[in-house]
Amino acid sequence: MTEHVDVLILGAGLSGIGAAARLTEEHPRRTYAVLEARAASGGTWDLFRYPGIRSDSDMYTLGYRFRPWTGSRALADGPSILAYVRDTARAYGVDRHIRYRHKAVEASWDSGAKRWTVLAETPDGPTEITCSFLWACTGYYDYDQGHAPEFAGVEDYAGTVVHPQHWPEDLTYAGKRVVVIGSGATAVTLVPALAEDAAHVTMLQRSPSYVVSLPGTDPLHERLSRRLPPRAVHAIIRWRSILLAQGLYKLSRARPALVRRLVRSQVVKALPDVDVDTHFRPRYDPWDQRMCFVPDGDLFRALRHGAAEIVTDTVDRFTPTGLRLGSGRELEADVVVTATGLNLLLVGGMRLLVDGEEVKPPQTMAYRAMMLSGVPNFAFTVGYTNSSWTLKADLVADYVCRLLAHLDARGLSVAVPRRDPDVGEAPFMDFTPNYVLRSLDNLPVQGDREPWRLRQSYLHDRRQMRRAAIEDGVLELS
Repeated sequence: MTEHVDVLILGAGLSGIGAAARLTEEHPRRTYAVLEARAASGGTWDLFRYPGIRSDSDMYTLGYRFRPWTGSRALADGPSILAYVRDTARAYGVDRHIRYRHKAVEASWDSGAKRWTVLAETPDGPTEITCSFLWACTGYYDYDQGHAPEFAGVEDYAGTVVHPQHWPEDLTYAGKRVVVIGSGATAVTLVPALAEDAAHVTMLQRSPSYVVSLPGTDPLHERLSRRLPPRAVHAIIRWRSILLAQGLYKLSRARPALVRRLVRSQVVKALPDVDVDTHFRPRYDPWDQRMCFVPDGDLFRALRHGAAEIVTDTVDRFTPTGLRLGSGRELEADVVVTATGLNLLLVGGMRLLVDGEEVKPPQTMAYRAMMLSGVPNFAFTVGYTNSSWTLKADLVADYVCRLLAHLDARGLSVAVPRRDPDVGEAPFMDFTPNYVLRSLDNLPVQGDREPWRLRQSYLHDRRQMRRAAIEDGVLELS
């Protein structure tokens, strides 16, 4: 017989484990299962194994609201974050509900039966499981394949080429010349970590990013911890972090030239001998793309001490010994790391059907950036682009738990957002990194008004998703 659960969660990463923990707290009588495509939990924090892997958001907001981060590092290393996520799964009993190596490939809603049938691929063959509510916590990118541009001449190169998403355990770079292609969060993390052992590291970027140094250990957290209990300290530091991040984002949108000057002045002070306007002056405004935060200025320190250098140029082609750049310069390299980004993938690439008709995400509109118009009893979790991922994941969990409780109280079983044809359309993300621009045509759209508009504001969403009426005239309940 096909197994049935009340709620089926897809993904056992940061979002999925948080969702399951909240269900355990808020709806202890509901049955649920978590399907995880890989053989281990932890999502991003288990997948990525490259040197220096760490958070690019402070842990006081990347950690769950319901389970405070107690570590001393504000920008924590990957293994510490993975341990925190798995400890949370054990603490709430979520680990007992995870089905590993179960990749959901299709989900079909039957309005007559009022349930989803999910087809999953497993090592033992395909299996089906039904559920009343389906919750996709699969992240936002393709776990199987990172973005890998085609470079001319790569077949002639005698060295090693590696993508950070698939870092080999046996890769040796000590004493070698390494070139890291990229300028985003992964590249600025890799360069100082590799520079500790490599003979030399070159960060090769096509165009610069905004790079800001933050304390690796929060000094206010250390002071407060000597006087206040842990939960009080966490609440203060968390809200301080939230308000500072939101304030910086709003200032960046209102006065981008001022924020440019502030960021530039910090870099000039850290790198007095570097051509800052060539290597650290982006072509876009602050927060058109995500800012890169480096703990205790580790990237700047590696550049200042000569263990690493930064080159702003394009790749003409690979050569047998390295790279030839658009300027004609030759970079010799034993190892080339292509930190060239991710491939966006909505709901893990799973096929969705409603009463036999396939759902085309670009033809849907996102309701509260967590449900799809015309798709019943379905939610997905995608975090913020301008703040910590988990801030939004926590709010989605708040809303789903509140929605389920409301359905129970009304004796109802189905919730589906109904799109108003008069609502104007806009791209799902007002965000311009290449990995987003490459994928906008495959994403749902957002609307020009509530509750279809994505505001990228935790303070606004907190009011709406925790307090706004479930029955808002848009969400149809039956």
